[in-house]
Amino acid sequence: MSQLLEGQVALVTGAGGGIGRGIATRFAEEGAAVVLHCRTAVAAADETARRIRGLGGRALVVRADLADEDACRRTVAEAAEWGGGRLTALVNNAGVQPTQELAGMTAAQWRAVVDTNLSSVFACTQAAAEVMRGQDGGGSVTHIASIEATHPAPLHAHYCAAKAAVVMHARSAALEYGGSGIRVNTVSPGLIDREGLAQAWPEGVRRWERAVPTGRLGRPEDVGDACVFLASRLASWVTGHDLVVDGGVSARPTW
Repeated sequence: MSQLLEGQVALVTGAGGGIGRGIATRFAEEGAAVVLHCRTAVAAADETARRIRGLGGRALVVRADLADEDACRRTVAEAAEWGGGRLTALVNNAGVQPTQELAGMTAAQWRAVVDTNLSSVFACTQAAAEVMRGQDGGGSVTHIASIEATHPAPLHAHYCAAKAAVVMHARSAALEYGGSGIRVNTVSPGLIDREGLAQAWPEGVRRWERAVPTGRLGRPEDVGDACVFLASRLASWVTGHDLVVDGGVSARPTW
């Protein structure tokens, strides 16, 4: 590997899921020591950490419910402590994607998505910035947003709204933290493949494959590659940017 992230200490939230595991693995392959956060998927996060250690890398698994602001701050503090007081990269990937018709959505259902997908981004970023602004070289923060931030899908009103806000949070944070050497960006994936997706949603997968110019679903490592780039020296003058990783489906005409 090119070791683009050699010497970095990274925290990846939601690292028990497919995308998070792909991001954490790519960071480790590029030389970063990685803290893998999970809420319930402990076994999956542990497996990824073992694989990273088997490759000669460093990895730690931490468990927390990031819908709780204090848990966000404790997670960041634990990651920085494990990193010897340093945290150079944060990837805010943790999120949920339930489906619910807007007309019947309750305020509690709305808050459950917003607190996990948006408020956790705010709290984790704020805590990480406090660490990064006091260290040489600052750091990078990458939020995992979605193409649904600009292309809404039925039954996803709460998810789409939260992801749109995540994109604007990154731009605002890039503006305010730039002077401290902290870059903040988003990655907006399209449909990323996971085990059982084609069986659970066959018509949706077929529609995507017909629509996407590259002819396939995304893979977790596609998102991981984008995050590696944004955390690396290659993106030292990139901040406040939304990097769309969707195989080109957003370029397809809708009329």
